[in-house]
Amino acid sequence: MGKFDGVLLASDFDNTLIYTEDCLRSGTPVPPLLERNRAAMEYFMAEGGRFAIATGRALAAFIKYAPGVPMNAPGVVCNGAALYDFEKGEYLEAALLDEKARDRGQAILDRFPAAAIEAYHIDNVIHAVHPNEITRQHERLTKVLTTEAPTVQDVPLPLGKLLFEADHETLEAVTVYLREQGWDADYELIFSGKTLLEMTAKGANKGGMVRRLAERLKISMEHVYCAGDEANDISMLTAAAEGFAPANCIPAVRAAGATIVCHSEEGAIAEVIGILDKRYS
Repeated sequence: MGKFDGVLLASDFDNTLIYTEDCLRSGTPVPPLLERNRAAMEYFMAEGGRFAIATGRALAAFIKYAPGVPMNAPGVVCNGAALYDFEKGEYLEAALLDEKARDRGQAILDRFPAAAIEAYHIDNVIHAVHPNEITRQHERLTKVLTTEAPTVQDVPLPLGKLLFEADHETLEAVTVYLREQGWDADYELIFSGKTLLEMTAKGANKGGMVRRLAERLKISMEHVYCAGDEANDISMLTAAAEGFAPANCIPAVRAAGATIVCHSEEGAIAEVIGILDKRYS
């Protein structure tokens, strides 16, 4: 029996577990996991804790980093659209977009020609429609090339999410347009960055999928802790017994009541585990 038996810690990847913001801007490789974080995570798991990744990335954009991340629980991928078992190499659950999503995505591109869409197929293929410089920056960060399609309707189903890419002002206008059409009732619309707007099926967010993961692991939400830095993390931070955020988080995460720890460059997850170590002593 370990002190963390029956405890789940779910962490965002980019800018929480590993600081990748500079990589996005410069195109440099994603740095390795800090040894401080690695040691803390291995200690947490050795004491019976379950550690999971909860990332906005599609599986194709995260899978190459998975071997470098110690974890012993399935992970939330595609911003909560799917739960993936890295040990077995299979999806456990998926919440897919409806067939109307493609037509609606194309309608947005027709109305906002500066925008691009990345469409995430569940078979780990990322299609790009009207790619722009933000798309190319995203490719450099994820190290996954997109497959271009002439229209969103040409992208095959099933899809886990659509990612709209444009400057923040344009994406704000996109959200207004979606609401004016009444389409927001069918989807989760979450910013995962200033230039990235995620659209997933209704209820498909990190918070909802972390709850499903906890149920699978038979862990009470009273012993579920989450860490993240962006708007797409808020649903799991507020669902958790306590949500943590690195000092580099956006203001909305602070406003949501997250407990602030050190910058992700300094080992935010190690600090979170240190707090839990005292709590479960």
